[in-house]
Amino acid sequence: MIVMGSSNMDIVLRVPRAPCAGETVVGSAYDLHPGGKGANQAVAAQRAGASVRLISALGKDAYGDLLHEKLSQENIDLAALRRFDTPTGLAFILVEEGGQNRIAIISGANGDLQPALLPPVNFAHDILLLQLEIPLQTVTVAALRTHEMGGRVILNASPVGEDLGEILALADMLLVNEIEAMQLLGLSHPVSSQDAVAVAVQLAAGRQVAVITLGKAGAAWATGQGKSGLLPGFPVAVVDTTGCGDAFAGAFSASIAAGDSIEYAITYANAAGALAAMHEGAQASLPLRPAIESLMTQYIPADAIKKLRVKS
Repeated sequence: MIVMGSSNMDIVLRVPRAPCAGETVVGSAYDLHPGGKGANQAVAAQRAGASVRLISALGKDAYGDLLHEKLSQENIDLAALRRFDTPTGLAFILVEEGGQNRIAIISGANGDLQPALLPPVNFAHDILLLQLEIPLQTVTVAALRTHEMGGRVILNASPVGEDLGEILALADMLLVNEIEAMQLLGLSHPVSSQDAVAVAVQLAAGRQVAVITLGKAGAAWATGQGKSGLLPGFPVAVVDTTGCGDAFAGAFSASIAAGDSIEYAITYANAAGALAAMHEGAQASLPLRPAIESLMTQYIPADAIKKLRVKS
């Protein structure tokens, strides 16, 4: 499978709570972690069992060198990764004591990944996993090429911006959280677990599936053919939610690429997201396939897992 998206260095600040406007809050520590939704989801998919090629951009600087080295250690195919003179992208992440996070991003070299600079990649009959932290036009062109070559597009519509009509129409599978679902549909409040299935049905119109992640409550889903449901999460001790969404997207896509059913892929992704919440950092928290499968077997009987895996 192919993942295209951002690569950043994450500067993680641990604080008791996020400051209000004009307020200073004294934190307890900071760390540097490899990040960016594209790179995170590529690592998540690779660790979850997929064979991944990453299309991304790094600066020709120390952060870029470090990120390239880290990605190489994951055995990800980096032949399509570009290096630019623009500094490597940065993300500043405030992690509160309860594990919730707030993130600000400086695009850096990610913004240089324009359509004309896309490397020649064969998307034929493949899975392309996309996010929205690189130029929208580039994301759209890659999705169009994928469809032209008979591939499928999985879009993690994050962060939600303006003028997403074309790329949303190109998404065979759509992954969003409660806030992103609210933004896409113009709702007045984040989607709750009580109304998530109904909202997923709206988002699924004209596509194979739409999935709304709900944190510890699991994920709601619906297909364009009328199937829907809510698959529960896994109870874990939350340390840091920074990598949870990327763990979910990568594991879900890896499972779909392996030919699994939507229900199994979501359950597998729920387990990956739960495991990621137990550790600090983004890429550092992303679990390996054996750990994901082990967590599933702790809570789901073997015969139920086997039934989940069968496509209906």
